[in-house]
Amino acid sequence: MSASVKAIRGMGDLLPEHTWLWQHIEQVLMTTAQAYGFSEIRMPLVEQTALYTRAIGEVTDIVEKEMYSFTDRGGDSLSLRPEGTAGCVRAALEHGLLHHQTAKLFYSGPMFRYERPQKGRYRQFHQFGFEALGFPDPYTDAELMLLSARIWQQLGLSSLVRLEINSLGNSDCRQRYRMALVAYLQQHQGDLDADSQRRLLTNPLRILDSKDPGTRAVLQGAPQLDQYLEADSQWHLREIQACLTNAGVSYQMNPHLVRGLDYYNHTVFEWVTEALGAQGTVCAGGRYDGLVAQLGGETTPAVGMALGMERLVLLMQQHLNHQGPPAADLIILGQGDGYASQALRLAETVRTANSAWKVLTLLEGGSFKSQFRRADRSGARWALILGEEELRQQQVAIKWLREEKEQKVVSQAVVVSELMG
Repeated sequence: MSASVKAIRGMGDLLPEHTWLWQHIEQVLMTTAQAYGFSEIRMPLVEQTALYTRAIGEVTDIVEKEMYSFTDRGGDSLSLRPEGTAGCVRAALEHGLLHHQTAKLFYSGPMFRYERPQKGRYRQFHQFGFEALGFPDPYTDAELMLLSARIWQQLGLSSLVRLEINSLGNSDCRQRYRMALVAYLQQHQGDLDADSQRRLLTNPLRILDSKDPGTRAVLQGAPQLDQYLEADSQWHLREIQACLTNAGVSYQMNPHLVRGLDYYNHTVFEWVTEALGAQGTVCAGGRYDGLVAQLGGETTPAVGMALGMERLVLLMQQHLNHQGPPAADLIILGQGDGYASQALRLAETVRTANSAWKVLTLLEGGSFKSQFRRADRSGARWALILGEEELRQQQVAIKWLREEKEQKVVSQAVVVSELMG
């Protein structure tokens, strides 16, 4: 007997018992995005590898170690998308969405990175992203943070997350700070972890994000980036802080927050939680004013963010007591000659009258006792019963499953009005 074929490690299935919660979260995200003037864009899962080496940076962990890249039959190097911003910008440029105009876009779907799978972090994972292209002002940065705060409110997660922000300044600020940081860290190089020692010459700002305890101890005495911010960067940050304060959104400054991609400048922010252990970031983003030009367009200011769907689902499951999908509104059961045919017709009649109702039909028969047990487990408000007498008379019995009401027999022709009345 041949061995069974299983899913690839780190690329799991989403089963019906969980997909209803994904759909609920996605609906909240989509509705909120549209309320803030964002329109949906859908990009391919596969792009030219050069898109990511140019956008993300060749010395980042994503490009060096984590991308799923391959050479196709035509000899082109292609990659499964590891994040959404680069592809979104590529699409906006390719289709002229930035020609003398701004664009507010959102997208959702799977991303791919080769890393050690663990709870909340997978090789195929899902993101919901927002990109505001062509907006230079700090108020768009703040609007994204307010949008995300509204999402937490809509999902009931506000008490479980907190906002952390930082400013990376402009390129001149970062260059001066980079030199000071490298000079300091070289004095303590032996106390840094292996990854940080490697990054010291390639991407030293990423050392600030290290989780290694020894490296974190060294960073306690490191120079702070805010000491190197120029006037425009300081103003940009102050305006964001003022907008958040005026809107009643709490935040914390985190001088070690840098994000893992090379294209960020000025604003970076994360929504983090302690409720998921080490994998604590549920939403992250920032400003990337140089990315459009890096990918061949005109210099275009931009800011964006992405939410991790797996971590949002974990939060909802673990802390908000979401035990299962919404209950059915009504369930149709019965037995006898012609039962299945009449049950299907009756279900279609009900759905036509109210498309929002969830209607279940028990077509496989069985005893009334077993069918009523299933009806009760379904959580339905009503059971519509088609016994042999009801089938002959074109009638239906209405049983209220959650209320103390007497069962009622009516004509099938008026059952909808009885339910809605």
